[in-house]
Amino acid sequence: MAIKNTITFRALQLANEQRNAYGLRYNDFERYRKHCANRTHRLRSSLKMTHGKGREFKKLPPLTTDNIEDGHLQLLLYEAERAWAYSQELTAQASLPSTKDHSGTLRHSATGRFRRAVNWSTQLLSHCQALYSASRISTEGLLQITIYTLILNGRFLRYRYDFEDALIQLSVARSLLDELADRAATSRDQALATLYADDIGPEIRYCAHELGREKAYDVDGLVAELSSKHKEEMVDGCGALIDKFRQDGAASDKVEARKKLAALDWEGQPVPVRNPELVDVLFKVQEAESKLDAPREHENKGETSTLEEGKKKVRQGKGQGSKRGVAAYDAILLALSDAEDVARKLVEAQQLSGGSSSTSAAGTRDIHFVHAYIVYQLLSRRIQRDLLLISTLLSSHHSQAASGTTTSGKTKIKPGKEHVDARLYPAIVKILDTIMQSLTQMRDLSIVDETPDLASAVDARLTFTKARRCLYLSHCYVAVKKYGEALTLIQHANIHLRETRSTLSISDSDPITAGNPAYYPLSDTEMDESDHILAQDGHAFKNEWFAYNGGTVAGDSKTYKKPLFFDIALNYVQLDMDQLQRRAGKAPAPAAVTAPAPVQVELEKKQPVKSRLEEVERAPTPEPQAPARGGLGSLLGGWWGRK
Repeated sequence: MAIKNTITFRALQLANEQRNAYGLRYNDFERYRKHCANRTHRLRSSLKMTHGKGREFKKLPPLTTDNIEDGHLQLLLYEAERAWAYSQELTAQASLPSTKDHSGTLRHSATGRFRRAVNWSTQLLSHCQALYSASRISTEGLLQITIYTLILNGRFLRYRYDFEDALIQLSVARSLLDELADRAATSRDQALATLYADDIGPEIRYCAHELGREKAYDVDGLVAELSSKHKEEMVDGCGALIDKFRQDGAASDKVEARKKLAALDWEGQPVPVRNPELVDVLFKVQEAESKLDAPREHENKGETSTLEEGKKKVRQGKGQGSKRGVAAYDAILLALSDAEDVARKLVEAQQLSGGSSSTSAAGTRDIHFVHAYIVYQLLSRRIQRDLLLISTLLSSHHSQAASGTTTSGKTKIKPGKEHVDARLYPAIVKILDTIMQSLTQMRDLSIVDETPDLASAVDARLTFTKARRCLYLSHCYVAVKKYGEALTLIQHANIHLRETRSTLSISDSDPITAGNPAYYPLSDTEMDESDHILAQDGHAFKNEWFAYNGGTVAGDSKTYKKPLFFDIALNYVQLDMDQLQRRAGKAPAPAAVTAPAPVQVELEKKQPVKSRLEEVERAPTPEPQAPARGGLGSLLGGWWGRK
């Protein structure tokens, strides 16, 4: 029977991907066990390895080197993972107070499941060794399943308190992982091997401590000592296997060189990437940055960070290149956002699972440091993008103007001399607010706070951005003829500039300007130019204010402005403004007492004091009249006279 094609099977990679995707990132063993059960059922159905329907049992044909496939190896691996996850779940249940009465039974069941997991992994290893002899599996694939079996067996021995054998098994596995990391073809494979090595490092230290070794903390020394003695004993033909792996790695170095992640460093020290997920997202970041390198060389001149950014060195046609640069920065920010999300999830998973930085080697930088580093890169790229966006806005405005105003050989944008879009300066102010927010978040990072020079440089950029914001905000006030507020903002900008000079003078170096890339360069020449621009704009604002209303502040007029209510009320009521002014506390100073006033007082004193009854005016007393007569005489009395 003809031999089938080569099988590509990587046990460590498959186990790591399934564990992270289905619950083990947060130590949810029950969810992972159920996932492994579902996968085994599906694989048995697809491989036609069921025992038939009904009560009749059909025995499966034995697996041989000729008929074995990739699915059979995956099935054995999922069975081992399922049994191991169940043992961990039962062990966790046995430690709960609610299961105190039958904790012994649970531990006994956990031991049986763990032994079953070791049995499944041993079967998988034997099949892989047979496939390797038939040249149907690669050397790296055999090494990975060998390491997986050694780790699982070593943990089982540690669970059974057999610390000496467990220490030997785990040490040999760690030495093979180091070999995989050193000779890995891609950065992802290197991170995968480093992840498993960090995972079993504390277990090696624990076993050595239980055995009473003096240098139990020196994991590397223990691994070098024990692996050299027991490597051939634990792994058949280990030396030949490692030599074959090194030869294969040397042959594939040239082919896989493009998949290598560029070295990351912080203050001259490497930044470790110990997780395959991080390698994938950081590789996308580096691809986006490589696309920016060529345009950035053309756009660097447009990323000036002085107060006259966009006001000088503006050329026709530059805006289109700046827009392309903004789009390139957007791609980098998208990739960095994905990297930050992955790093943050890893940090949260470590905190929720009770892990700490002790899983990594002593003296190395943990996942918390990597997360802070990625956030710093994200914020710095965001600042670069915002600065370029400001330059693009100003250059676009200048290209739409006629030809600009040339003064002393410099092309400058004068808001008071030419038409300016009312949306320009408010938009720049908003972008500067975003830059200030990014700098504030950057200043709060632990890696920035631990570096005094970098912290001072960030503080200087923060105050300098505040000065630029005050300048552009003053232009917004000038557009609405509020010159007093504009001049106040110019004064605040001068204060911020002096603070920036003071902050820069404290530190010996400027890591941001000297960094690669220098995302916010700042120099003494730019500070001097900023002072000149502030003085020039302040003088121009004063002249415009004087030409507008002679420098009068709104609200200084002495005329009284009636409220709207009195426009209607005075149609019906006579208003006494003097009385209202006195009640409001705004009455004028009392006039000097005149001479007739005391005379009037004396006259009033000479008048006799009348009682209250006499002061009341009485009605006049009617005079008596003759009684009326009745009859005709009363009517004709006027004719015949009165009797």
